[in-house]
Amino acid sequence: MPVITCIEDLKRLHEARTPRMFWDYCESGSYTEQTFRENSSDFAKIRLHQRVARDLSDRDISGMMLGRKVTIPAALAPVGSLGMQYPDGEIHAARAAARFGVPFTLSTMSICSIEDVHAASPDPFWFQLYVMRDEDFVDAIIERARRANCSALVLTLDLQIIGQRHKDLKNGLTSPPKLTLPNILNMMTKPAWSLGMARTPRRTFRNIVGHVKDVTDLANLTAWTNEQFDPKLDWSKVIRIRDQWGGKFVLKGINDPEDARMAVDVGADAIVVSNHGGRQLDGALSTIRVLPSIRRAVGDKVEIWLDSGIRSGQDILKALAMGATGTMIGRAYVHGLGAMGEAGVVRALEVLAKEMDITMALCGERDIANFTQDNLLVPKDFEGDWV
Repeated sequence: MPVITCIEDLKRLHEARTPRMFWDYCESGSYTEQTFRENSSDFAKIRLHQRVARDLSDRDISGMMLGRKVTIPAALAPVGSLGMQYPDGEIHAARAAARFGVPFTLSTMSICSIEDVHAASPDPFWFQLYVMRDEDFVDAIIERARRANCSALVLTLDLQIIGQRHKDLKNGLTSPPKLTLPNILNMMTKPAWSLGMARTPRRTFRNIVGHVKDVTDLANLTAWTNEQFDPKLDWSKVIRIRDQWGGKFVLKGINDPEDARMAVDVGADAIVVSNHGGRQLDGALSTIRVLPSIRRAVGDKVEIWLDSGIRSGQDILKALAMGATGTMIGRAYVHGLGAMGEAGVVRALEVLAKEMDITMALCGERDIANFTQDNLLVPKDFEGDWV
């Protein structure tokens, strides 16, 4: 067993063990990937304020998200095709989240279905919804999430139009992968992944296949998916979905103060400051830069979570100090999953928690609730002076 000290260790194992097209799907952004890179690099511009000679016993890094106590204030973000990073990946991630004590969010575009994860996970999970043109499909999948006792609906707002990701196009990304000669040769170098995929029946988008008329094979699945994201999604449709769901309601993809205020007005229980991990609008500001303006816009009227760019426990602390009440992590746990399955996700969460605990202590705090911007050194021009 390799010694894992940081997320970067898991990242290297993930790359070594996963076919190229799925590694690229995880570790890339749209167009020039500027926003993808700056989501992480902008965290490094914020420094930490060291304090000493304080009582640092009995430290507490737990938090609350949607009324639930969590081991650390972080949920596993929805990630499409998770079951292609590791066989039955969504099931492994959900079990790991339950073991560690944080929420797991299942993507609409998951390989394991809502029902698969419900049958395997010891805890209720959250369900993330993409709004499709096919309203019957949307209505049905919301009802399926309700029957599976999903405890929150996370509605993604920033994928009405799919951003172009060059690597995915060049790789011919599909789930399952097409059996071309380059794909076969690459999969032959990943024997554990290939054997695991051969042993599971879950190799395509099981929330869709069998639930949409005439979607029975890879060709018509790909065509249906590419045509279905709803470009007409607006606030009136958000309200309709909120009313249809009737439970805890989270809006993901907020990057603008006015959009944040609208999310509060339509009754969101939480908003996620997110730019889809840099996979949609390239050239947008990083989420950590826009977070303070969104906090000023909505104050304490709603829970504010940040995702996109978090790669360490220090990043989580910085997000909380800059105004977030919680976070969602994506690639950090996907690297753990791709490296070692369920155990790897747990290890990723343990790494993040340890980094949070030690950093908080060295900044002179023993309770994460007291970790504020006073514990940071933020450049005066960090948010930018934009025309």
